[in-house]
Amino acid sequence: MSCPLCTEDGGALIWRGKQLRVIRADEAGFPAFYRVVWNAHVAEFSDLTASQRAHCMDVVVQVEQALRQHLQPTKINLATLGNMVAHLHWHVIARFDWDSHFPAPVWATAQRPRAAQQEDALRERLPALEAQLRRALGS
Repeated sequence: MSCPLCTEDGGALIWRGKQLRVIRADEAGFPAFYRVVWNAHVAEFSDLTASQRAHCMDVVVQVEQALRQHLQPTKINLATLGNMVAHLHWHVIARFDWDSHFPAPVWATAQRPRAAQQEDALRERLPALEAQLRRALGS
């Protein structure tokens, strides 16, 4: 059984380090949906050493902080499920009270129609967010 996160980035690559990468996922209705993906194939967070776990969580926090600074979301959702893809990755998702699923999880049933204008306005702000994130992670 092949692992899609071992064979491809899993989305638009924002930054790649020696141990992990940050990608922007292509999730309809959620333009500010990012993933922090461990490069080596491991299934669980507890498979990492203490220093690897600290590094991973530091990157998750940096993604969260960039989302908060640039987008001022209503909430940030963090998740690591791995039920569909058993390769360690964290979801870091900026949520807004206008998004189609809020306050339910992004994987639940939509609560309202998508807000195309707000989604487009959000997408326009992502290049600056991602440039800052690359600078922060590259240092």
